[in-house]
Amino acid sequence: MTPDGRVELPPGTVLADPRFVNDDLLPVPVIRRRWTTYNFAALWVGMAHNIPSWLLASGLVALGMDWKQAVLTIALANVIVLLPMLLTGHAGPKYGIPFPVLARASFGLRGANLPALIRAGVACAWFGIQTWIGGQGIFILLDKVFGGWSDAARIGGQPWTLWLCFVLFWILELAIIYRGMEALRRFENWAAPFVIVGALVLLVWIAAKAGGLGPLLDQPSKLGWGADFWPVFFPSLMGMIAFWSTLSLNIPDFTRFGAGQRAQIWGQTLGLPTTMTLFALLSVLVTSGSQAVYGVPVWDPVALAAKADNVFGLLFALVTVLVATISVNIAANVVSPAYDLANLAPKIVNFRTGALITGVVGVLIMPWKLTETPELYIFTWLGLVGGLLGTVAGILIADYWFVRRTVLDLAGLYRPDGPYWYRSGWNPAAVLAFAVGGILAIGGSHSAPGKGPFPEDGLIPFLKPLADYGWAVGLAASLLLYMALMRGGPGRRQGDDREVTLQ
Repeated sequence: MTPDGRVELPPGTVLADPRFVNDDLLPVPVIRRRWTTYNFAALWVGMAHNIPSWLLASGLVALGMDWKQAVLTIALANVIVLLPMLLTGHAGPKYGIPFPVLARASFGLRGANLPALIRAGVACAWFGIQTWIGGQGIFILLDKVFGGWSDAARIGGQPWTLWLCFVLFWILELAIIYRGMEALRRFENWAAPFVIVGALVLLVWIAAKAGGLGPLLDQPSKLGWGADFWPVFFPSLMGMIAFWSTLSLNIPDFTRFGAGQRAQIWGQTLGLPTTMTLFALLSVLVTSGSQAVYGVPVWDPVALAAKADNVFGLLFALVTVLVATISVNIAANVVSPAYDLANLAPKIVNFRTGALITGVVGVLIMPWKLTETPELYIFTWLGLVGGLLGTVAGILIADYWFVRRTVLDLAGLYRPDGPYWYRSGWNPAAVLAFAVGGILAIGGSHSAPGKGPFPEDGLIPFLKPLADYGWAVGLAASLLLYMALMRGGPGRRQGDDREVTLQ
């Protein structure tokens, strides 16, 4: 252990079981943990400033909120989600391990594949959504510049030129991530300020068309602050939390490169809630401005930028869309499943192979269906994802902070003869807590008639009142149940509290 509390494997330690070990899953040596506060803050600035997070805020305006209600909802959500982000991120700088390896402590060496594959599946879907939005943005803007792109022959109901933009954008993303985490760090460092400038330019443009900021701020709420507001607020709040609940699980994939706890704590605190709130303010102001200018809120920034009649402005918007989408998609939606898939089969899947698999799966889920309406995007997709991932977060936090008091057997996380083998590699307590928490969180999922895939009365009708609070319900239920089940340490082996166990 170093003086600042970071732990690494002693020299000469051999961890060679190919079922649980490869170079990408092993702890990062202390000498290579060098991400600073700026690196983490830049990572969050780059990830927060993207089209889907813009759609979150502008979608709330489209659902009837005014700019103050939308910004309040998003600011509160990101302050809330920062806490589990910091709690799960703690294990990264201390032990240098990625999320699926941390999950072995609670779920077992084999059981960790359950939360890892859920997280990987969600990330693959997000990767597809982001890539589709990015490709669509390129298509719309190039059509505006050159003309005729939207009139091209159709394949699968879409112009072939749109599919071409989608595929080219997909290839560009995978080419960057294939170069590894250091290339990602360098990309995020310059992408972050560029995207902020692009968003500010869009705000200035719409404000000029609206005749100043006044009309942007004057758009009234269609919901008020009474009975019509709260049924929209709570599921929207859970949706906003769910947006980054993905990263609240796999944030150790990044913090494992941190120079210390101070770097990840300050970097994330300065980077996440502040930039998301600022970006939310920008997006709702622009969306309100579009309502003042065009009579209806244009919640898609690409569609709004396409209304510009200046070629330079369109090209600038095109580059901004490219940089913004790549910066978040690679960091948030490729890194995690690459590690998760490597954890599933370390012998045959490494980080790069996992990234390629992510890219393929992200296309197969047909992402264009998930962003058709604000209701489907915020309530159905984000609500479902948030409930499941909140359940996993509750178990990880309970195990790492309350059961083990942040003390792990580092070598034991890679050995079937270590303390995390439980029963044939699975911890029954974690599986049961996940099942119960997941049912409570998403069992009552419901949709308004014609607005989504669920029954109006909920999948399990008596759980319907919990559905609007899915992330919070899942996290609290699984955390409390897991702690109760692990009281006295069922399934744990003697010696679990040692930091490093070697034979």
